[in-house]
Amino acid sequence: MAIVKMKKLRLIAPRDKKDELLRSLARLGCVEISEPGGELQGEALAPLLRRESSALGEHKARQAALLGALAVLDRHAPEKKPLLSAKPLAEADALLDAPGAEPMQAAEALLALGEKLKRLSAEESRQRSAVEALKPWAELDLPLETNATERCVWVLGSTPARMDFAEMESRLAEVSDEAELFAVSEDKSTRYLLLLSCKEDLAKAQECLRPYGFTPANVAGLKGTAAENIAAAEKRLEELADEKDGLVDEIVAMADARPSLQLAADAEGTEIARAEAEEKLCGTGSAVALQGWMPAEREEELGLLFDALGCAWESEDPVPEEYPDVPVKLKNNKLTNGLNMVTEMYSLPAYDGVDPNPLMAPFFILFYGLMMADMGYGILMILAAVIAMAKIKPREGSLSFCQLLLWGGISTFVMGALTGGFFGNALEQIGKLLGKPEGWGVLPSLFNPMTDSMVVLIGAMALGVIHLNTGMVISAVEKIKAGDRAGALWEEGSLWVTLVGIVLFALNKTLVPAIPAVLGKVLLIVGGLMILYGGTRGAKGFGKVTSIFGTLYNTLTGWFGDILSYSRIMALMLAGSVIATVFNTIAGIANSWLMFVPIFLIGHGLNFALNLLGCYVHDLRLQCLEYFGKFYKDGGRAFAPLRIKTKYYDVIE
Repeated sequence: MAIVKMKKLRLIAPRDKKDELLRSLARLGCVEISEPGGELQGEALAPLLRRESSALGEHKARQAALLGALAVLDRHAPEKKPLLSAKPLAEADALLDAPGAEPMQAAEALLALGEKLKRLSAEESRQRSAVEALKPWAELDLPLETNATERCVWVLGSTPARMDFAEMESRLAEVSDEAELFAVSEDKSTRYLLLLSCKEDLAKAQECLRPYGFTPANVAGLKGTAAENIAAAEKRLEELADEKDGLVDEIVAMADARPSLQLAADAEGTEIARAEAEEKLCGTGSAVALQGWMPAEREEELGLLFDALGCAWESEDPVPEEYPDVPVKLKNNKLTNGLNMVTEMYSLPAYDGVDPNPLMAPFFILFYGLMMADMGYGILMILAAVIAMAKIKPREGSLSFCQLLLWGGISTFVMGALTGGFFGNALEQIGKLLGKPEGWGVLPSLFNPMTDSMVVLIGAMALGVIHLNTGMVISAVEKIKAGDRAGALWEEGSLWVTLVGIVLFALNKTLVPAIPAVLGKVLLIVGGLMILYGGTRGAKGFGKVTSIFGTLYNTLTGWFGDILSYSRIMALMLAGSVIATVFNTIAGIANSWLMFVPIFLIGHGLNFALNLLGCYVHDLRLQCLEYFGKFYKDGGRAFAPLRIKTKYYDVIE
């Protein structure tokens, strides 16, 4: 697999064919229309051309109305869909044609009902607030619109409940003989009071109570007693509830309009994409011009379309100076497509870089299986992926996720078979519950992470060496293709000479003493000198001295740290096995199925979820930091062609 080769497209079409051209390009979904530049903005053509206009704002407003209406339906009449159901299918023409008047009429009606519901809900909140505010005064038999006689005045207010009521009464008596405080009600935090005073002493009485946090209540505009106002508010709440129920019934009665609203919303989404593309065109009174990018493999197909529409067009390969602007599209198969989500989480490759997916897929899938390493968990992943792909029929990003889950599940099952893990040692514990002899349920294994942890660690680091060297091979090949043979020799070549020297020296000391020790030493010295020379190339003066130390430090610590990172494979494999075994042991302690089953399900559910995410994150780290760091050139911009954009429907292919 590789990065799809792109070609720069320039086209002039008759104005009366503009709509048909954009419609056809949206159907094909393989041309990205660029902002006008180059010749279109040159001194010769710029005065003659003007940017095309479109009804983009109108389409956005219509789509917003449709989506708002669907939100009203989803809130009050949610759609009942079977679990893991696929999106409905629609013909491309249905999504390319502007929606009729009926969906918009239904949307406007639903939006009006939604607005009425909002207003009723707001009034309902006000009435409830009024009831809550008046409840403390419900026992007070005084009209709220009157608060005074000829000589007296009364004020409703509150203080924190912690304030001493007797002390407040005493202080009030000190400042006025004609003022009195009455406790009306009390809750956990607040005491509700009535202050009665002659008019001329009211100010002194309120000032006296201020240190106690006395706050006058706001009952302005209310008539009658608090109890009468509460009764009126509760009656109004009942009326509002009936009105809301009626409106909700009207909304539910319109639920049959949901499919047409969804189809219209998707059609408007496509219209928006088409309108945005139209605004990137330039034209005169009789013709329109566009610039863009297209896959070279689709040139013949597009050429037939352009010729049929009477367009004048040309294409050319991008020059190196244009590479940063060339959009990137990866060409994948069923194995590598699942790695798209991994690559996109990091960054797409540069157009003149290398497609990492086929180079990463074997390692990512293998490492994931080694970290998870359990047949039971692998079966769950495989089943989840297969069922999801059969039921949901995912596309694009969702399909990539399902495919990655499938390959990871297969790898997890295979590695679980090699380590003898099936939900940890679940079969052994089940054998004890069934009264089987000791050792029943112990599966054969090539190695066991709990007893052969050192073997697993050495194997993980050996895989790391292979992984890193693969990245270096790719880097060397790319440099040679680019004509930088010296860079490949002094950077990757020097490290390989050193690595071979280390391997020969180690073999002489351990497994194969017949290998001459001097050979390993010579290669180590030669490799070290090559590394030093490669690291100091281009440096001058004192810079050569500093570059020597920098090269030694970066090479030694960099490689040691990179290889040590692969110990996480052993750590995650061991952690998953230990946690699974611990839960199995706890579940089997009571020697009862009633205890075993729930503990088994909860424990393995937690362990599976933790490992599902943890293994992905750590595997991603090994690819993005250690592996990609050796060869990957990122910074690519995703290919974004004009195409049919949908949210609720899938296009029939």
